[in-house]
Amino acid sequence: MNEQPRKVEQEGFVLQVRKIGNSIGVILPKELLARTNLQEGDKLHVIEQTERTIKLSPYDPKHVKAMGIARKAFRDYADTFKALAK
Repeated sequence: MNEQPRKVEQEGFVLQVRKIGNSIGVILPKELLARTNLQEGDKLHVIEQTERTIKLSPYDPKHVKAMGIARKAFRDYADTFKALAK
């Protein structure tokens, strides 16, 4: 049960789901945290994919979509926003 995560060349890291206090979780190794520039307190968003697969991302896909909509509105109505800013 105290196995260290094993590095797998093509697939990344193998992590074990384990009990942590009253919860269940995985522990990310220091090397992975350093490579992905993650720190304690950062949020990861879980994106469910096909075949029991998940993707963890520090980027919120809903936020990215909302920012795209906002950027388009700022481009389309640039003159209006400039007038309102006066």
